[in-house]
Amino acid sequence: MRDEVKRYLEDALHSIGRIEKFQNTVKCFEEYEQNEMVKSAVQWRLSVIGEALSNALREEPALKITNSRRVVDMRNKLIHGYDEVEDNVVWNVLVKHLPLLKNEVTILLNA
Repeated sequence: MRDEVKRYLEDALHSIGRIEKFQNTVKCFEEYEQNEMVKSAVQWRLSVIGEALSNALREEPALKITNSRRVVDMRNKLIHGYDEVEDNVVWNVLVKHLPLLKNEVTILLNA
């Protein structure tokens, strides 16, 4: 793996770690929904992840990342359609999809 691709994946993994810390400050969706600071921080880090993966995939299109296109689409929605972002969709990404992404990126970096 080229150094540039590795750097993008490291950026994504770092942002996943930050999101996990932010997520640990709220106990449930309802608390997340009411916490503007956590929501803003999570959304920013999700946009960083999407940008990092977009760049990594541009450099190395054969990277095996489940739902990579959806990750990039989420970034685009957060940046360009910010007024349409639904808290429950973001929460669903955190709970159901972020752990898999973390695992896959970690495997790629350790390969």
